[in-house]
Amino acid sequence: MDSSELPNYLSMARPNPPDKRVPWYKSTAPAYAGIFLWVVFYMTIADGTLSQAGLYVSLLGLFVSAIICYFLFYLVPGLLGVKTGYPLYVIGSSTYGTAGGFLVPGLLMGLLQFGWLAVNIAVSSDFVLQAFGKPPVQNPVTKAFEPYAMFYVVAIIWAVLAVLVAIMGIQYVGRVSTFLPIVPLVMILIVVIANIGSAGEFTPAAGGSRSVGFFAMITIVVGFFSSAGAAGVDFGMGNRNARDVRLGGLAGVVLAIMVAGGLPLIAIAGAHAANPAMVSFAFDAVIRQQGGILSKSMFILFALTSFAPACFSTFIGGNSFATLFPKINKTIMVSIGAGLAAILAITGQALNLVEVFSIIGASFGPVCGSMFADFFLSGRKWAGPRKGWNMAGWIAWAVGFIVGIAPLVGLFNVPAAPLAAFIVGAVLYAVLAKIGLQPPTLNMPQNA
Repeated sequence: MDSSELPNYLSMARPNPPDKRVPWYKSTAPAYAGIFLWVVFYMTIADGTLSQAGLYVSLLGLFVSAIICYFLFYLVPGLLGVKTGYPLYVIGSSTYGTAGGFLVPGLLMGLLQFGWLAVNIAVSSDFVLQAFGKPPVQNPVTKAFEPYAMFYVVAIIWAVLAVLVAIMGIQYVGRVSTFLPIVPLVMILIVVIANIGSAGEFTPAAGGSRSVGFFAMITIVVGFFSSAGAAGVDFGMGNRNARDVRLGGLAGVVLAIMVAGGLPLIAIAGAHAANPAMVSFAFDAVIRQQGGILSKSMFILFALTSFAPACFSTFIGGNSFATLFPKINKTIMVSIGAGLAAILAITGQALNLVEVFSIIGASFGPVCGSMFADFFLSGRKWAGPRKGWNMAGWIAWAVGFIVGIAPLVGLFNVPAAPLAAFIVGAVLYAVLAKIGLQPPTLNMPQNA
């Protein structure tokens, strides 16, 4: 059909040219590795996993999660990106339609960035205060949020700085961000070396369930990664070929998950085996165990290395809104988004990391599942934008979201809910597309 029916955000899109594409080891691999080395990923990775299933089953669950992330959540978006050169908000117009794609994945991804900013503000502010001898704002025993005045002050300052840098100086953060993941990796290794000797002696508490711990690991890892998997389109559009997509994913997703998740699991297991009185399974509890200047330095460094992700989340969120709402001042939109993020942080909502990962998994599990089905139904290529609302994608997303969010809101229990949301999204999209709920495609200028 005629490309004149395309909305502006599609008619003005142009593919990333070949001369601006770079090898996987300069783009996809370090970018994804940096995501997994962010302390938020492994902060609570042992809670409900190691405590239930023990070390070896937890590591097995971590490996299975890494394979799921690579093959189901990353690979198809990455291939769509490299084949077309278009970003996610363009590619999504096939699965959700030219009108529907404005909301999912477009607006949803933009909103999510400020959700991640809220998590960043909360965890980083907590770490800064722990470095100066203050107690954690989340009780390690009851998990209750117990804030104090300085937490509010530091959180607001953190949010304001992230906005200022995202608006005026993001290029300076970009220059050092490639090297920042080295810092948390070194600190993880220090903690592992201090605790690895007793890791093999760890035993979970009586009454623990290996299956519960195994599926909890999939929930945590896949939930955390699901939105980044969809963003594989944006990483893929910067790669030279499909080989770059695959190698970048193997190094930046599979290997990075095993390193950034496996080493903290070993350290936490060792710390608990050496000190059975230790209650918390959070990674910051192991940092506190180091004591003295080492512990204080680690808290400060983990917080400082989290500042770059805070700036990038703010920057990407602002760009998403500017693309979708070009007539509204970008600074105003960024400020409002950061203000809402700060509220989520200072109320403690953003510190419930497993719940955050579950919400993200419920939101983006069916997105990745629908894209996965659309890719194979279209002959392993991008079909192009579909006119209006693609109800096959929207129904698949809605049902998948309900399945993914069900355990969190008490509707019904689903093991590994983000993965279940993906499967429901993929299967339902395929069925609905086959019965004719896909609208016709429109011509795309310079469609690769």
